[in-house]
Amino acid sequence: MATLRLGRREFGDDEHVIMAIVNRTPDSFFDKGATFDDRPALEAVDRAVAEGAGIVDIGGVKAGPGAEVDAAEEMRRTVSFVAEVRRRHPDVVISVDTWRHEVGEAVCEAGADLLNDAWGGVDPKLAEVAARYGVGIVCTHAGRAQPRTRPHRIGYDDVMADILDVTVGLAERALALGVRRDAIVIDPGHDFGKNSRHSLEATRRLGEMAATGWPVLVSLSNKDFVGETLDAPVNERLLGTLATTAVSAWLGARLYRVHQVRETRQVLDMVATIQGTREPAVARRALA
Repeated sequence: MATLRLGRREFGDDEHVIMAIVNRTPDSFFDKGATFDDRPALEAVDRAVAEGAGIVDIGGVKAGPGAEVDAAEEMRRTVSFVAEVRRRHPDVVISVDTWRHEVGEAVCEAGADLLNDAWGGVDPKLAEVAARYGVGIVCTHAGRAQPRTRPHRIGYDDVMADILDVTVGLAERALALGVRRDAIVIDPGHDFGKNSRHSLEATRRLGEMAATGWPVLVSLSNKDFVGETLDAPVNERLLGTLATTAVSAWLGARLYRVHQVRETRQVLDMVATIQGTREPAVARRALA
């Protein structure tokens, strides 16, 4: 696995990178619109960077079903905000969660470094935008679902085989279009086009994704597969999320899209130290 280069940052192959979620939506499933307004959203960015996030992921549309948000409204929620984050944090990697190429163009003009295509290339022009602006792209498996729909009785002969076929195919297409190899990321798409058993199997077999050589992003934070596994409501899923994060890190994931940065940073630092790629922050016990 090689160095990942996004914006002004380079992330080594043994580095666990946190992507902090900042939703510019009034109806997000976890924070219920807490960062819809500019001031709390900017404060959330500042806090995430201070707590160790290397990437901030800005989204203007709730992933699940809800009120219609057209491209113009999505841009109104994200473009000027991206520009302000770029001004305040010149070195942070700015990602934008969108499936629309016209939104991708607008946020790249404003300073975005990465396009997080969570809906699996439903708009093929988005990868073309990434190539044209020299930014990165996340290639996600969404089970061929349409944006903002929930899976219903979906089945796979082999869910990981399908994930690999789709994500590697999207990555290779992006590369052929001119996106730099070191700016392409693949994502198994937990809960997107999947039931909870599919998401659990995708986690269990994450090493197969890491073995492709493409950097793997996991978006696990407080998701329904964690809630169903533990029978826990959204506000009680942190421990399950962190356990899944630790397993994913051990199996080779490199990027983690999260709501709670500080807790995730501690888990990832612990895993990296056990793996031998990070030294303990202090070493005193039994030395004096």
